[in-house]
Amino acid sequence: MNHRDRKLLDLAHRLHDCTIRIPGVCQGHSVEGLEPAHANWSRYGKGMGIKAHDCFHAAACHACHAEIDQGKRLSQEERIDYWQQGFERTLLIYHRNGWLKPC
Repeated sequence: MNHRDRKLLDLAHRLHDCTIRIPGVCQGHSVEGLEPAHANWSRYGKGMGIKAHDCFHAAACHACHAEIDQGKRLSQEERIDYWQQGFERTLLIYHRNGWLKPC
């Protein structure tokens, strides 16, 4: 069973500037807040019909989220790279804002 944490996912909705930033795709800013874009690879707990653990998400605009999930513009390697950069930016923002604290 993968870890689920609604409060963690809701942190993405508190951000407004996309962390994935795919050129030619990214909407950049969302007044309504961003979407948690889960990792789409088995190393993060993804399986057939199973999302990755909730801790493995990047805060994304809708366009970047869609491109990472089912887009055709990027290679698999590029999708992983853009998602990874967004994931790292997301974690840094969460920590800087004091939303994630070590136990």
